[in-house]
Amino acid sequence: MSDLNALPERSRLVQRAIADAGLSATVRELPDSTRTAAEAAAALSCEIGAIGSSLLFLSDGEPVLVMTSGRHRVDTDFLAGQLSASRIEMASAKQVRAITGQAIGGVAPIGHPTQLRTVIDEALSDYETVWTAAGTPHTVVPLTFEELVSLTRGSVLKVAAD
Repeated sequence: MSDLNALPERSRLVQRAIADAGLSATVRELPDSTRTAAEAAAALSCEIGAIGSSLLFLSDGEPVLVMTSGRHRVDTDFLAGQLSASRIEMASAKQVRAITGQAIGGVAPIGHPTQLRTVIDEALSDYETVWTAAGTPHTVVPLTFEELVSLTRGSVLKVAAD
């Protein structure tokens, strides 16, 4: 495991949650921003689809974290049908910070003040390693699809019709 004290505070919370789950994945701090899937893929020299982007939505007013493959966008109408919700809307930056404790572009799948209902894009199962943000726009963590599902207790669903 990396030196926990060298990581930003938000990333230390993520690393602790990984360790508490008995996993050996290590948070990595990168010199370049990984705020977008394209930036993350470039920084990591991987396919954009292997980037697990964390997006917070409000499903009938309740927060839902969607871990989507960087290879496509979440179709909110399609997702509403998958979740039997009448309305799905993107959370504002202020709501993201309040609900996750993390800033847009750095939201990890874990390490939030409370357990979030999580949906994991089934397209991420196509990749041996899924790279997710780790609490800041400069930190990432490599996970297997199975680790991501286990850590988040997420539901695996299609998030777009493509």
